[in-house]
Amino acid sequence: MPEPDRSGPAAPGSVGIVRTQAFSFGKPPDEMPLESGKKLGPITLAYETYGRLTPAKDNAIMVLSALSGDAHAAGLHAAHDAKPGWWDNMIGPGKPLDTDRYFVICSNLIGGCMGSTGPSSVNPATGKPYGLSFPVLTIRDMVDAECRLLDHLGIPALLAVIGGSIGGMQALQWAISYPDRVRLSIPIAASCRPSAQAIAFNAVGRHAIMSDPDWRGGDYYGKKPPSGGLSLARMVGHITYLSEASMHQKFGRRLQEKEAYGYDFTTEFEVESYLHHKGDHFVKRFDANSYLFITKAMDYFDLGRAHGTLRKALAGVASKFLVLSFTSDWLFPSVQSKEIVTALRQNRVDVVYQEIESDHGHDSFLVQTGDMGRLVSSFLAQGMRRGGAR
Repeated sequence: MPEPDRSGPAAPGSVGIVRTQAFSFGKPPDEMPLESGKKLGPITLAYETYGRLTPAKDNAIMVLSALSGDAHAAGLHAAHDAKPGWWDNMIGPGKPLDTDRYFVICSNLIGGCMGSTGPSSVNPATGKPYGLSFPVLTIRDMVDAECRLLDHLGIPALLAVIGGSIGGMQALQWAISYPDRVRLSIPIAASCRPSAQAIAFNAVGRHAIMSDPDWRGGDYYGKKPPSGGLSLARMVGHITYLSEASMHQKFGRRLQEKEAYGYDFTTEFEVESYLHHKGDHFVKRFDANSYLFITKAMDYFDLGRAHGTLRKALAGVASKFLVLSFTSDWLFPSVQSKEIVTALRQNRVDVVYQEIESDHGHDSFLVQTGDMGRLVSSFLAQGMRRGGAR
């Protein structure tokens, strides 16, 4: 069992200086089978851990990342880092995912571009990056890979799985695919199947990337990347993560560094400048092909499709559930979380549901963690005391 990747001094509430680790598996001829019928291997997963595993190995929590998240969920890689991990406000001593009590694991998705095997990785059969020859993935494939990581860490079962957005989809899939390995499931701002509207926004983002002349059919590695298309995809996607109220509060109709209209097509409004900034920043850390593959996996996610109904899909789960949604989330609105809750209750599953007041839209699970954190902390503590029994 690897020791937690913690070193150096820790500020109060921080897990301190951490390092990303790597786990590889699926070397030919033992590649991992995929839902599409294809196989993938070898596979590397980048991951980080925080806290310590108990001798009974009963305090492990798997944090499931969002679309652009990576393995670095908490702490710092170096003392001079400008920002901590992407969910640092939730993970650490005394925080909702209290590393004085729990052993927290987070990995980068397969299909990603931040240490895990994805389309930018070298295809061993050709010696060149996969590009579009990388197999199309599903949420179930991502969870299967995460389960291999759990085996590698020597952990027979998780106290909890938790994640927002695509991470919430993974939490649902974990409970279905591995019911004997999950005691508590916490899907946040998630859906059992994205709506036509959500699929449409993803499709526009993919079209923006694939229309960029620098995309070159996905074969752009070692050349100029499709930065314009990826930036536009991120701009479109980011709009769906916010709410009208949050955008009004942040920007209103304020102009950027001027007092009067220029009557031209330059960037004039603050909100325009903000979106350009988000898009430009994103292209520096993310791969365009990974954006295609991960958003396609989200679109394919439909728990009821393979089982006939959502109720049947959730019939075999054994974990308790905490389902959380946000009032201003219009990408995965609360009605979709309530659909999950209804199906769970029809199966007599122990489920707690809370719709949290927030003006931050879909991004609420990342930025407004007060009420969410208290609910998660209480749910985990009760589950730990009761042994997670259904």
